[in-house]
Amino acid sequence: MAIILFDDNAHQTLRPLTFTRPVADLRIGILTIAEKWAKHLNTGYSFKTQPYLQAKFPQRLENDNLFINGSYCPDERLLEAVSNLRIDEALFNGDVIIAARLDKNSAETFDYASKDFFERKFEHEVTCLRHPEDIFSKNNTELRKDFKLLTVGRTSASLTSTNTIIGNDFFAEEGVVAECSTFNTTNGPIYLGKHTEVWEGTNIRGGFALCEHSQVKMGAKIYGATTIGPYSRVGGEISNAVIWGFSSKGHDGFLGNSVLGEWCNIGADSNNSNLKNNYAEVKLWDYATGHFRKTGLQFCGLIMGDHSKCGINTMFNTGTVVGVSANVFGSTMPINFVPDFGWGGGSEFEIYSIKKMFDTAALVYPRRDRVFDEAEKDILKQVFELTKDYREIY
Repeated sequence: MAIILFDDNAHQTLRPLTFTRPVADLRIGILTIAEKWAKHLNTGYSFKTQPYLQAKFPQRLENDNLFINGSYCPDERLLEAVSNLRIDEALFNGDVIIAARLDKNSAETFDYASKDFFERKFEHEVTCLRHPEDIFSKNNTELRKDFKLLTVGRTSASLTSTNTIIGNDFFAEEGVVAECSTFNTTNGPIYLGKHTEVWEGTNIRGGFALCEHSQVKMGAKIYGATTIGPYSRVGGEISNAVIWGFSSKGHDGFLGNSVLGEWCNIGADSNNSNLKNNYAEVKLWDYATGHFRKTGLQFCGLIMGDHSKCGINTMFNTGTVVGVSANVFGSTMPINFVPDFGWGGGSEFEIYSIKKMFDTAALVYPRRDRVFDEAEKDILKQVFELTKDYREIY
């Protein structure tokens, strides 16, 4: 059976984070959503996503195909319901399709908006992502589930005696290096992926996940529920943030209730506000509506798309959205929505030319042993075109 993770309209409501990936490629907890399903079902996966993303994230069909909504995270009840589907049956959560099982002919024309299925209902609560803030808001739940999934029946690697581990929900994969640091698991599990490093004087309070080949620098203070994706380096103060991978927040400064995409860089001594001075509900820019949207949250910080960066001493206001490939700098607090491919600070931005952006990416990728290839360039060219209307404010 082929497993295909498909996008529904969450691909629009989760922007800018989904401009450069399918919904199921979002990381929440320890794993991406696609990786969670693959681990549970013990199989590979592919994607049914936006046409301009399909070259990097291809779809593969078999005679028997299980389409799964990429915005839904698996749990025991959902796994059972999905596994029990028969050909031409679909599982619905209200009006939203969670999964459908189809033969190859039907799979080639699958449409998530179609009602041409025998419907089965799923009426239990489940983790589902619809907006960017859902990622840090629901990270605690998914981190605990992923920790159990990845560590059950296994024994943690040992750390040296210079470290202090409080509680029992601690797991280190092979190749972990840590010295003179404190790991407190009483409020959530702590997971250290393969070949990660925690430098001296770090204090980590779970839940926390450090994915493979990432580093925490000296004296960092990290609070749960926080996830640092692979090949990243972090320092300073971090609270309830998700950094997907290949990104750096390597210096002092606060990052809280936030999500950073891949290939981002936060300059030294930069901070974000995660609480308004009047304690009011935070609003976020919504690409789907073109307006600011109420989040229902009192704590909400920075949402930053892939390839974006900020200079030293940047101060982000509460509920700031920075699009893909933006470059933010200057002594004035930037506006709450920095459109994709914006270059500047405060309310004064120019267009960051795609050629200059490509030149930078060509230097950055080799630092993580990656190749900035034509597939990546084609995606970013398309994002540049898709977001041109948002840059008309300049």
